Amino acid sequence: MEESQVRSTPYNPKIENAAQQAHQNVDRVADKAVSGVGRASDSVHRAVNTTADKAASAAEWASQVPEKARRAQGAMTEAACDTIRARPLTAVFSALAAGYVLGRIARW
Repeated sequence: MEESQVRSTPYNPKIENAAQQAHQNVDRVADKAVSGVGRASDSVHRAVNTTADKAASAAEWASQVPEKARRAQGAMTEAACDTIRARPLTAVFSALAAGYVLGRIARW
């Protein structure tokens, strides 16, 4: 017998009704599952986008750190040079005193 003949002549209407209800239930569950998967997918996409944005911000901040450090080092070097030029003897004696103290600490 062909499949179309089997379907067109149901042997038992209760079985046919049960099968139809089962198909309808499966369809409803599948629709709900697709909806749930869509919502979960949207949530995951938002989380990935948020993470990517935060990572980009962190990378931008990290790329600026070396330049800021170079500027700070340059400013401190310039300030030290200005102080040495303004008071050369004080700078020399301060360096000698610091060397003496560090030498005494190292022997201890």
